Amino acid sequence: MFFWLREHFANYFQNNEILVVVKSFKGKGGSVIINEVINIKQAHRDFILTSMSAKTLSDITYTAVRGVDDEVGAVQRILIERRIKGIKEFVLSGGDFPAAIVLNWTSTDSIQIKDSSIEFEIKNRSAQIIDGQHRVAGIKAAIKEDSSLENLQVPVVIYLNLTTKECADIFLAINTEQKPAPRSLVYDLYGISSDTTLDPASSRARDIAEYLNKEETSPYFGKIKFPGEKRRKGGIALSTAVSAIKPLVEEKAIFEQVGITELSLQFKCFYNYFSAIANNYDESWDSSSNAFQFAAGFSAACEFYVTKIIPYCTQKKSFEQGTIEEVLNIRQNGLIKQDEVSKISGKEAIRVIIDRLDKSFEPKVEQKELRF
Repeated sequence: MFFWLREHFANYFQNNEILVVVKSFKGKGGSVIINEVINIKQAHRDFILTSMSAKTLSDITYTAVRGVDDEVGAVQRILIERRIKGIKEFVLSGGDFPAAIVLNWTSTDSIQIKDSSIEFEIKNRSAQIIDGQHRVAGIKAAIKEDSSLENLQVPVVIYLNLTTKECADIFLAINTEQKPAPRSLVYDLYGISSDTTLDPASSRARDIAEYLNKEETSPYFGKIKFPGEKRRKGGIALSTAVSAIKPLVEEKAIFEQVGITELSLQFKCFYNYFSAIANNYDESWDSSSNAFQFAAGFSAACEFYVTKIIPYCTQKKSFEQGTIEEVLNIRQNGLIKQDEVSKISGKEAIRVIIDRLDKSFEPKVEQKELRF
């Protein structure tokens, strides 16, 4: 039911087909009256569905962290600054917030509930945030830079005076029962989404993965699995490819550090690198015994690219395929086979493949006397 609520409430806002008219204004004594709220009864608990301004939401809410705050209803995680910063930028760019912030109203003496309206005091720490703490923190941060965002209307679900167990039940219902969209689908949608929802690094990584998949001479031509394709053995899921490529193309990451920022050049770097690996396998590159036809091999190759190949190519001032082939002698040191890692965990498999690549790495560095 909670999933239905979030989906349908989002549709109401996106299509401007809101079933109720939400009016909010400050009354005497620093109070807020919200008219035309929806009272919803479910099997175990009742709640109120409405909206309020971003400033009001910021003023009355707080986060109770499990293991840190000794109070009823403390089920939240510690806030992550990186997520707050990302949401702040999203708010400042005009992003949408159709899903409701879920609150546990703990200061029940400060709220009056009627059939179709509620009135409450603007009072600090009136309501715990059960779901949406990073969104609220991001909105607060955005308001500090643009005060006009105080009037942003945010959908809100209000529960009254819940116990810790009840808060935990709702938190788990939202974060476990309502499964997020598959990561491959999320990354694929970055290709068609608007700028306000865009994660630049994920979008760039997706573009590179798409190039590798569509370029006929690419070692991974037709081997990266996009959403909607038939299931097949082997191949690299788009989510795997994007997750592996993204750390290289993020702001201030390795490519930016060495001055390679254009999409065409970044793609060429990946193309040359994977082609150098593929040439070591020759005709057996497409074999299902090849570890690089699977997720662990692709991810390991990208990690090794960061730690060894890119620094070497930067030093040599060449990212050409031949430069990489000269120092990456996989064939001479034994081809890396899938059966070497098929029975171990993903992280361990990546480590094993990186170790094998490292043994095949024979850099040709001019020996010079150190000077101090």
